[in-house]
Amino acid sequence: MKFKTIILVICIAFFAFASKQSQDVPKGFVYARDIIKDLDVELRYYTTNNFVGDTIDGYKSNRLIITEQTAEKLKLVQEELHQQNLCLKVYDGYRPQRAVNHFIRWARDLNDTINKQQFYPNVNKRNLFKAGYIASRSGHSRGSTLDLTITNGETGEPLDMGSPYDFFGEQSWVDYKDITEEQKRNRQLLQTVMLKHNFRNYPKEWWHFTLRWEPFPKTYFDFEVE
Repeated sequence: MKFKTIILVICIAFFAFASKQSQDVPKGFVYARDIIKDLDVELRYYTTNNFVGDTIDGYKSNRLIITEQTAEKLKLVQEELHQQNLCLKVYDGYRPQRAVNHFIRWARDLNDTINKQQFYPNVNKRNLFKAGYIASRSGHSRGSTLDLTITNGETGEPLDMGSPYDFFGEQSWVDYKDITEEQKRNRQLLQTVMLKHNFRNYPKEWWHFTLRWEPFPKTYFDFEVE
């Protein structure tokens, strides 16, 4: 009996801990996969596969955090794509201000160009601020902006969008002409389904969308992703 009581206490403590992990975010925010169970999440700034080439400050886990309204609308997008045997893959959502500050420090170090060839081969690093690729504030820090793509529902492979995620250059502009017809169709599909569910796009990044009428339009948060 005593052993069973100990096991019961351990189980209760475990579930209480797990529950806390899913609730320890500011009011109005959620862990996206609590709402969209099958969502594919690959937070690039939790890895070294990004334009900086290092894990970014504030990213301590591969758990997508977004505002609750954003999650509910994104769920509708996922459900619609499922009807075509397609899915969403999200590369970034809520982004702490400290991560943005990390980008700023990196951009000012002109000697650090480890991933230039992959992400910004035709842009001089000293021009990243002027060109609008790096800024002191990001809509991501308000919690209702997403970077994402569409994947094949059977293989999980991303559809060909004509440029990689986070590629700094005209190739990433939504209306860039020098791509194949298939790549144009894939971009248009993403634009259409996101717009239908009240997400507006940033025209220079095919992957970047913000919820219309976002709940925190003037608040830039800095809690960590964990």
